[in-house]
Amino acid sequence: MPETQEVISFDSNGVCATCRNVEFKQQQINWNKKGQEFSALLDQYRGKGTYDCIVPFSGGKDSSYTVLSLMRDWKLKPLVVSFDHHMMRPQVVANKERLLRRLGVDYLGFRPDWNLVKRMMRISLERKGDILWYQHAGIFAYPMKVAVKFKIPLIVWGEPSSEYASYYDYAGEEEVDERRFNMFVNLGITAQDMLGMLNESSSPAYDGTAVTLRDMEPYIYPSRTELQSIQCRSICLGSYVPWDVKGHVQIIQREIGWKGDLVEGVPPEYNYEKIEDMMQGVQDYLKFIKRGYGRMTHLASIDIRNGRMKREEAMKLIQIWEGLRPASLGILLNWLRISEDQFYAIANRHRVAPWKHDPSLSPLGPELPDQKSWITD
Repeated sequence: MPETQEVISFDSNGVCATCRNVEFKQQQINWNKKGQEFSALLDQYRGKGTYDCIVPFSGGKDSSYTVLSLMRDWKLKPLVVSFDHHMMRPQVVANKERLLRRLGVDYLGFRPDWNLVKRMMRISLERKGDILWYQHAGIFAYPMKVAVKFKIPLIVWGEPSSEYASYYDYAGEEEVDERRFNMFVNLGITAQDMLGMLNESSSPAYDGTAVTLRDMEPYIYPSRTELQSIQCRSICLGSYVPWDVKGHVQIIQREIGWKGDLVEGVPPEYNYEKIEDMMQGVQDYLKFIKRGYGRMTHLASIDIRNGRMKREEAMKLIQIWEGLRPASLGILLNWLRISEDQFYAIANRHRVAPWKHDPSLSPLGPELPDQKSWITD
């Protein structure tokens, strides 16, 4: 991992904090004891209400495994809650339907205003070099709002962030709470901030239509008073069960017929990773423009940490797959009504030194097989 990764740090041996997190997970945690703690925690909620917990759900590998595990291994009755961000790819939609039918689970989905979404994408691109603020905020805020509305005090997410970054570590307790939301989920932009930016007449996303706080409601995290009123706990399954992505994929493939898909910027053998989002390739390309690495580096680092790959093999894959200009970029440019030159000019404002990006060195990646079926306006 490069020094440009957000919040990365290296010890005196040149080993990054995330590698040390994973070492701690593998060598020092008593997972049997963690499992017992989880069982005792669930006993406080099981059978106490209409639902035992909420599982925030995308249809991807982690949320699919979380639903399956909670029902199969822990005998819970969850309410599955999705923030449908308009960019769900066809295979993910099919995976979701298959899971819901095979497991027999109640489901609640929400899809926000598409015209407002496009305006927020432009704002977050300009302000943060990230097109998906509305997803980051909505995916984490909306299930919490459902918890308050239906008085379901337990929310169970999938993997902890300690698996991939250094905001938290496995030695501590990672609650998926307001502190975490404001620390890195919402990019430092609250819904109220976004509201002001959308209504600025000088903003490139301003179209003369006033946005109100009511319009921003799906992106507003519930107040502490609201969450305390239901004694809310929001936790990660991976804090109590050792997270093993490839092992989990094999389980959901076998037990619920989950299927992977191709993703821009990574080879076909990673067809289980981030298959949910039409704009995943663009989001990863933005990271490459800003920080000099993308999803291939991220995935290879995970495999190295787990002893599945040598660094030399990883570097070969990175040379082939890293930094490809995604074919889906043209769709985003059409949505936002900007040129490719404008896109690069905006993204480069967020570049982290000492990295420098040269678009001429980014060859065009292949179009995904399902891209022609995606929304384009």
